[in-house]
Amino acid sequence: MTRTALVIGIGAGDPGHVTVGAIEAMRSADALFVLDKPNAGTLTGIRQEIVDRHAPDTPVVLVPDPPRDRSAERGASRPDGAYAANVAEWHDARARALAAAIAEHVPDGGNAGFLVWGDPSLYDSTLRVVERVARTLPLAPKVIPGITSVQALTAAHAILLNRVGEPIHITTGRRLPEDDGRNTVVMLDADCTFRETAEPTDHIYWGAYLGTPDEILIDGPVGEVGERIARTRAEARAEHGWIMDVYLLRRPAD
Repeated sequence: MTRTALVIGIGAGDPGHVTVGAIEAMRSADALFVLDKPNAGTLTGIRQEIVDRHAPDTPVVLVPDPPRDRSAERGASRPDGAYAANVAEWHDARARALAAAIAEHVPDGGNAGFLVWGDPSLYDSTLRVVERVARTLPLAPKVIPGITSVQALTAAHAILLNRVGEPIHITTGRRLPEDDGRNTVVMLDADCTFRETAEPTDHIYWGAYLGTPDEILIDGPVGEVGERIARTRAEARAEHGWIMDVYLLRRPAD
């Protein structure tokens, strides 16, 4: 019988942001699977806190996350070529590890749960990996949407995502040099690319560890706070061993 993959959005870190649908899905799972990254003990702990609070009877299975070779990505500005091949190889390795764990812990016809930061549809690889798992182990995906880091960012700063009638662009730091929008949400920017692409008068709303006790918020014109954000980000990553951050860039109104 085909197993079901419950791909569950659990928000940015606050247990209170977990939806009723996500709670029901976690409780219905035979096991919840977490790809355990090196130096990410706090991330695993936050997930466990969410499970303990909302689905304490559901076991959590930690699966060592296969290492990822990032050497081919250096200097790449677009998701093609060596970068795309590198990501595909990593996803294949993740799928093999998860397939073995699911076969061991979830019976035929059962539910395998995956806890996803934010929402499974926004810059997350879980659905792609589940698709790869299904090539060797019958698995049907069911997605439970979650609160995104974008929502957590705007809520933390108490701002609207855009001004009246203006568009919104969501991208990554890798693609930021191509952006020409007025309200740009940027994810996955380890290099603080805004320092090279934004005007000094552009306003930035930055947040890290959103929804957790370690939450950090900074906002202001890039020319005034840009270097402080980069410095704070580097210090926080060194302290915790990991960082998840996101920011909104807003150009001055005409």
